[in-house]
Amino acid sequence: MDAKIGQFFDSVGSFFTGSDKIPWCDGDVIAGCEREVKEATDSGAEDRKKECLMRLSWALVHSRQPEDVQRGIAMLEAALEDSASPLQEREKIYLLAVGCYRSGDYSKSRRLVDRCIEMQADWRQALVLKKAIEDKITKDGVIGIGIAATAFGAVGLIAGGIIAAMSRKK
Repeated sequence: MDAKIGQFFDSVGSFFTGSDKIPWCDGDVIAGCEREVKEATDSGAEDRKKECLMRLSWALVHSRQPEDVQRGIAMLEAALEDSASPLQEREKIYLLAVGCYRSGDYSKSRRLVDRCIEMQADWRQALVLKKAIEDKITKDGVIGIGIAATAFGAVGLIAGGIIAAMSRKK
């Protein structure tokens, strides 16, 4: 019973803090991946370059910087057509879904993660991302309803005050 109560409070806390289980990446990791891509490009090793580009894409879409996320999305969209295997395609679609989630495009992210789940129904990462997307959409909806209700209440209060003031004058 205590575990369920703790789980409830954790879920309420994460609702208000907006935390999710998608990892973040910092600028040092991105810089290291960019160096790897340059070295692989200079050496002419095409397979190594593709691996390094995938690591860089991963780092970019997991960045806290919106411009990095957008760069990662652009790289993945360009590379999606060059997928050699269904596994590579699935990975790129998943990373693209993460990028869309990080940039706030939840509907596109949900469509992409659904494609991943169609490819592999029990893929844990995709299922976690889908839950994070749904939680974010729910949270944004609840906040939107709260804002609308507050605005409606304020308008009602002002209108009531005006009516009360007008009735006193008569």
